[in-house]
Parts: sequence; C-alpha cells; structure tokens
Amino acid sequence: MIDTSVIFIFSLFVLAIGMLFAHTGRNLKSFFAGGEAVPWFIGGLSLFMSFFSAGTFVAWGSIAYKYGWVAITIQWTMCIGAIITGLWLAPRWKATGNLTAAEFVRDRLGLTVQKTYIYIFILISIFIKGSVLYPVAKLVSSSLGFPLIETTILLGIFMIAYTAVGGLWAVMVTDILQFVILTAAVCILLPLSFDKVGGFEGFTQKVPDDFFNLLGGEYTLGFILSFVIYHICYIGGNWTFVQRYTSVDSPKSAQKVAFIFAGLYLISPVVWMLPPMIYKAINPDLQGLDVENAYLMICKLVLPSGLLGLMLTGMYFSTSASANTTLNVVSAVFTNDIYKNLINPQATDKQLIRMARLSSWVIGLGMILIALIVPLVGGIVEVVLSISAISGGPLLAPPLWALFSKRINGKITLWITSIGLIINLFFKVIAPLAFQFKLSRGEEAIIGIGIPLVLLLCYELWAKSKNKVAEEYEIYIKVRTEKIEQAQAMSTEEAEAIKAQNVFGLKVIAFSLVFVALMLLGISFFASAGAGITIGIAGIVFLASGIPYYFSVDRRL
Repeated sequence: MIDTSVIFIFSLFVLAIGMLFAHTGRNLKSFFAGGEAVPWFIGGLSLFMSFFSAGTFVAWGSIAYKYGWVAITIQWTMCIGAIITGLWLAPRWKATGNLTAAEFVRDRLGLTVQKTYIYIFILISIFIKGSVLYPVAKLVSSSLGFPLIETTILLGIFMIAYTAVGGLWAVMVTDILQFVILTAAVCILLPLSFDKVGGFEGFTQKVPDDFFNLLGGEYTLGFILSFVIYHICYIGGNWTFVQRYTSVDSPKSAQKVAFIFAGLYLISPVVWMLPPMIYKAINPDLQGLDVENAYLMICKLVLPSGLLGLMLTGMYFSTSASANTTLNVVSAVFTNDIYKNLINPQATDKQLIRMARLSSWVIGLGMILIALIVPLVGGIVEVVLSISAISGGPLLAPPLWALFSKRINGKITLWITSIGLIINLFFKVIAPLAFQFKLSRGEEAIIGIGIPLVLLLCYELWAKSKNKVAEEYEIYIKVRTEKIEQAQAMSTEEAEAIKAQNVFGLKVIAFSLVFVALMLLGISFFASAGAGITIGIAGIVFLASGIPYYFSVDRRL
C-alpha cells in the first residue's frame, strides 16, 4: 500500500509539473526547442535521462548479473561517444541553425532524402519506444499486482499528457525530477545491498574469479570497439539527442551538454550496475530469462515498503524520460517538417502549436498500441536490438558525414542508406533463416556501422579526386546564412519571453526538488531499513534545490 501511494503521489506531481508549462509555448521554436536558449546544464541532465529506460535495468542488469564488470565496460562506450560528440559533433549541429535534424537533412541533402528519413525515423521511434513501455508496465503490474493491459494504457497516457501539453521544457523539467528520484533510489539501494551480502569483502569473495574482468562472454574487444563507433554516431546523430544540442544558445553550450552526459556516464554505470552484481553473490542460480529480473529481485530483497515504491518510480520515470523525449522529437519532426513545410506552409503559430499537441497524442497512442502487442510477438529485447543493428548505421552516418562534407549529395545518401539497410537486413534476418548463418553481436555491430562509413569514405575520396562539390551544399550555405541572420534578428519581446520561460523553468525545478526532499523525508518514517540514508539523501536534494533557484534569481542563463 505504501509503495502504491509513493508511485501515485510522484506520478501526480510529475503530471502537475508538466501542466504548469501549458501556456509557455508561443511558437514551434519555444515549444520544441525552448527558444534555443535552454541552460546547458539542464540540457545535459535531460540528455542523460533521455538515454535511460527500464530496459537499462533489465538488459544491462542481466549482463551485470551474468558477466559482472563487463556491463560497466559496455556502458563506458557511451561516455567515449559523448566525448567525441562534444568535441566535434554537438557544436556542428548548433551551428547549422536548424530546429531539428530533419530540417538539416532537408536543407543539406534535399527533400527526397528528408521524406525517406522521416518516415523511417517515425516508424522506428514508435516501435522502439512502444516496446520499452512494455517492460516497465510489466514491472509495475507484477510488483504491485495490477492488471498488465490497464497498467500499460495508464502509464502510456500519463507519459503523453505532460509532453503534449508542455513541450520541451515540460520534458526537461520532469527529466531532472526523474533523474533525482532515480539517483536517490539507487543510492539508497546500494548500501543496503552491500549490507545484505556482508560488505564489499563479502561480495568479492562470493562472486566468480573473472567477475571484475573488463571483457567476457560474447562481449569481446571487437564488440566494444564497434560499440564505441556506434555510440559516436548514435549520441552524435540520433534525432532525439540532436534536439538537446540545438535547443541551447551557442555551439559552446551544445558542447557542454555532451560533456555533462559523458561525465555522468563515466560514474553512473558503476553505481547502477553494482546491485545486480551483488545479487549474483546472494543468489548465483538464476538461469535463462530469470536473469533479466535480477535488478527487481535485489530491490525486493533489500528495500522496505516505501523505498521499493521509490525504486519502481525511478525505473518507470527513466522509461518515461526516454519515451517522452522521443515523443517530443517525433512530434517536432512531423509538425515542423511535414505539416508546416509540406501540408500547410501558411499555418499560424496557433495552428502549429495545436498540431504539435495533436500529433503528440496520435504518436503516443501508437506507442501504447505497440506496447500492448509486445506480448504477442515475444523476444522484444532481441527485436529492439535487431532494429537498432539494421537501421542505426545507414540512417545515422550519412547526415553526420554531411555536417563536415561538401561533396556528399542526396542521391548518394539514398544509395548508401539503401545498401546499408539491405546488407544489414540480409545478415540479421535472411542469412540465419536461409543459410543457418548468424553473426556475433560484435560482427553485427561492426558491419552495421562499418559498411556505411566505408561507402561514405570511398565516395568522398572519389569526389575529391574529381573536385566535385554537391549542388545541395551550395544551396545549404545560402539557407544557413539566412537562418542565422533571422535568429540574430530576434525581437526584444521574443527574447524577453524566452528568458521568462527559462526563469520559470528553473524555479519549477527548484520547487520540484524541495518536494522530492520532503517526500524522501516522509518515506524515511515508514522505512524499516535505510531510514538514515534516506534522510541524508533528502538533505542533499534539499540543498541542491538552491542551485536552480540561484540561477533563476540572478538570471545567469
């Protein structure tokens, strides 16, 4: 009952926070990009949370239970990818002057490429994020005894509501809130887990000898290296993350967004993955699909009532953070790049905001539908990994290449994307069925990202030898110059509205952190274990609330 109450209260609070931003979206730029003046530290934390889902605990938690430190090594590839992104890619995205990655694709590579990418991006996004909604709904329903279908629908509608109403700022503020809740839950879980196993010495003595090896099982050095390349492309080129780089005020701020992500992914994998690793020492006998429940099992074992609800809330919110970010970006792409540019070019700001909210609901309901049919198709983790392996390289590499190259054109982009998709589809789907030949995950990752990069390099060298410059590039330079001039010509009224929106957002974050601190303090009174830790973390969260409030008062944005 206490756990249910914790989830219910936090969920209502998050929904209320989202509704506070119902009237802050003046136009597409403010609704989807925060007026391109979002504080960089807010963008960085939001980007970090956008990478999480319940699958983080299910998939990586199962790897941590089976192989130990390997799960941390794999996630450190994300840190490396973010460092490279911060050094070279994020500033480039901001310098384009585009609102969305899809807009850049149109300006740089042409309308045909944009349409092709948009349709594929929307379909993949709806399927993947609908898929990750299912495991968290199953997690909540099985833990609290709620019906699965009703839980899936309710959680999905909750996710859509504040995204559709409040836009990017609602997503980012709730991302920060979700980050704090999840971090607090894991920081309480970790010492209780060590206490259960007899401390760090008891833990190390009860796990296999190779449990702290950097590599293990099918996760070889080749896999790790290919994963680094993949995450450079994914963190640097995924349309969801690009929005975080374009919504800040300058290329330097975009760089800081990526560096915050890198720093957090250097530290967080160690904290996140230790609990399922500790559970290996407590119960080493999990087999098959049961290993995916290692994280939930350690939570149920060591967390008392109230704190278990906090952990479940963190797991759900992490999925919500990932899904609502994607929902916001897909809606932005549809509204800005399909409705505004192809269907109704004369649409007013009011019509565009209405379409943005409507498309959020339609796309979100599609995600819920996918989540509901997941039990019927089975093997969802493998399916999601397959989609990423097939589509990641061919869709992400060409636009990233176009950020730097003046030679690649729309026709070559479509050819490289098509060839990459066909080859990846053959090795992932056709070869195992027709020839009983299956690539390892390392080989799959190398081919998936390697083929598009090799094709891009070959064309670049050939075009350079012929001294060719893409016609689309010359057009793009003119368009980019016009957009930068338009951005610099922002009216005083618009600038003040954006500043007011940012100040409001920071004050809401400060208030939200105070609320979380009070909730943690309340939970500590019901906790049969970990009360002291919970009170300590509540104090830290309360003190942290002063940071966004300080920036909002001083207007140092």
